[in-house]
Amino acid sequence: MSFEPKQMEMICLDDLVPQNHVYRKFLTLWDLSKTEFELEKLEQDSDHKGYGNFRMFLCLLLQFVEDLSDRELEKFLRENTASKLFCRFSLTDKTPDHTAFTRAREKIGTQKLSQIFTSLRNQLKSQGYISEVFTFVDATHLISKATLWKERDKAIEAKLEKLNNQTVTNFASDKDARFGAKSKNKFWFGYKKHVSVDMQSGLINKVAITHANVIDSKGFKNVTPKQGAVYADKGYCDKNVQLVAKVNNLHLCAIKKNNMKGKNFDLDKWYCSLRSPYERVFSNCSKRTRYKGIAKNQFHAFMQTIAFNLKRLVVLTEKNAQLIAKNLNPPPLTT
Repeated sequence: MSFEPKQMEMICLDDLVPQNHVYRKFLTLWDLSKTEFELEKLEQDSDHKGYGNFRMFLCLLLQFVEDLSDRELEKFLRENTASKLFCRFSLTDKTPDHTAFTRAREKIGTQKLSQIFTSLRNQLKSQGYISEVFTFVDATHLISKATLWKERDKAIEAKLEKLNNQTVTNFASDKDARFGAKSKNKFWFGYKKHVSVDMQSGLINKVAITHANVIDSKGFKNVTPKQGAVYADKGYCDKNVQLVAKVNNLHLCAIKKNNMKGKNFDLDKWYCSLRSPYERVFSNCSKRTRYKGIAKNQFHAFMQTIAFNLKRLVVLTEKNAQLIAKNLNPPPLTT
């Protein structure tokens, strides 16, 4: 019997991932040097470095880009070569298990992620993608629990007449969640997500998580742009928003309620037509929370927004490249 000698082939991870892969575009469009520096500095205060905070941040970013659970992300990093390249792993490196992602979220924290989000937003502003000339503002609900039978039974045992925002914190496992109402017949238990979108590019400028019982107009101050005109629905036509808009020198374009003085149906119909394309920021987002507490859900909102903006940025740059290829001038990014 004769045996053929085994051949060895040298494989480079960089050669396995196409040059036009979307993950490569993310790294090209977002200058991560400042983020890497800040997370490495955070790492110096820890005795256990593990995989490194920056690499774990990249892993968490892919989790929200691909909408994966922790266990799904573990498998994705282990099997997907493009994800290894993006997160700075080699082909033979052991990738993190699902328990490492929880520790990474705790280590990075909401405050540090807020700084990273602000850094990306400032970069987009400097490049002209976010100008805050015209801004769309809206809010949506986030459901923490679909049913509250256990909480109700505990309230009955405690001989309480009602289970409301004053009493539910004594029984609910999520102490920050509250009851919110969309109308007289539409209720949910959880949080509210407030968002402002730059209408020039469709990029999300600011995002904030509040209790569910915080009305839209009171949450407006958390996502207020620094300048320009703000387009909003009927929930933003009260004195709270008018005062914030006046202080910040904003032009408020909110749809008025039917019983308000100066109601202009034609003007409000035009406002609706301007606003409708930007409501897509909520279309693909889950309305159910993954975590308990405002801080953790704010972390989730920041990561979700960063992923959305990167995907949107790829689309914008590709459109500009197509216009240039056709010898057409792309629309100006700044006014």
